[in-house]
Amino acid sequence: MIAILIKSTLCLFLLLGVYKLFLEKEKMSRFNRFYLLGSIVFSFVIPFLKFDFAIETFQNAIIPNAIQVVQGETITITNETSIWPALFWIFHGIITSLFLFRFGKNLFEIISKIRTNPKEKYQNAILVLIEEKILPHTFLNYIFINKSDFENRNIEDELYMHELTHVRQRHTLDVLFIEFLKTLFWFNPILIFYKKAIQLNHEFLADEKVVTSYNNVPFYQSLLLEKASWNSNFYLASNLNFLVTKKRLIMMTKTTSQSRALLKKLAVVPVLAGLIFISCSKNLYDAKTSQNKNAIVKKLEPINGNPNSKKLKESDIYTSIEVIPEFPGGMSAFGQYVLKEFKIPSELTQSGNVLASFVVETDGSLTNINIIRDLGHGTKEETLRILKNSPKWLPGQENGKLVRAAYNLPIRLKVEKK
Repeated sequence: MIAILIKSTLCLFLLLGVYKLFLEKEKMSRFNRFYLLGSIVFSFVIPFLKFDFAIETFQNAIIPNAIQVVQGETITITNETSIWPALFWIFHGIITSLFLFRFGKNLFEIISKIRTNPKEKYQNAILVLIEEKILPHTFLNYIFINKSDFENRNIEDELYMHELTHVRQRHTLDVLFIEFLKTLFWFNPILIFYKKAIQLNHEFLADEKVVTSYNNVPFYQSLLLEKASWNSNFYLASNLNFLVTKKRLIMMTKTTSQSRALLKKLAVVPVLAGLIFISCSKNLYDAKTSQNKNAIVKKLEPINGNPNSKKLKESDIYTSIEVIPEFPGGMSAFGQYVLKEFKIPSELTQSGNVLASFVVETDGSLTNINIIRDLGHGTKEETLRILKNSPKWLPGQENGKLVRAAYNLPIRLKVEKK
């Protein structure tokens, strides 16, 4: 879990850095909105993606040297007797609950204001008329404005257009999405910067619509400067004043050529590709070895379907083979299987190694399972259980044929004292 969070945070940090350095100051706000939201989703999904990449190497490195008995990597299992993990999750749950309560409380307050104040239909939005002196701000398709200013027609058309853009482009959904993530991952400060970047980009989008609709930049800029000293405390709403008036004024007069924008967008591609390669590559293996594995998969069905096949003597057990048997996904995947399934007996008080031997059959099943060394207290029975219940392996191969292969597997049991 910690490894997943670290990998997600690193991706979030890197992608936000790319945005700040290359994208934020360019006038391509629609793309930037997609980029920011996509970066968040990408960063939380990428730790769960795994791909195999084939790498072509020298011929003498393609096939392992002949071995007598396949010796697997040692798998270490640690009993979790410490109370610290439990205390950590209890603490995390309490803090998360408090943030969820705060999130729900703010939603309830906004909904209450919508219900208890008069409303007016305005184009594709609903105006909520508030007695208190406030700046216009938006939540979903509701625009909150001062009742007196509305009745006295003291709200400029540009401000209406600004808020209507928030409604039409559904900016509130972006804010709700990032705010919900903040409640769950409250310990990750990078999400705060993402929220600020997303809301600033919303303002750029709304300003752009106002400028193109009314074509009077000086008047709109003076209007923003006039309202800049006002404050708003609606953290789930899209606000006219977002404390970034200077950046907004600069963006209104900025131009970005199509070629420059295209280059900026294309520059994102190698960054994403690099992250995928570094974060998602599970196994790096030789291309020809990969072809051998594919050949194994293809040959499994016809050999299993014909038990009387004379292509090889199935009674022979090989101890010297070209392509060694392997658990699907590699030994790291088998290690995860053992870590998940193996239950260290509570009576065991000392650490040590368990050594098992077995035969990987041509159909990938494990037979002739023998526990050569165990630590007593039920460790032998537990090792037998997980090996008997193991998913099928990729069988070994000799001269292009599937063979039965002997395999030794050491498992280290690490007992931690309370």
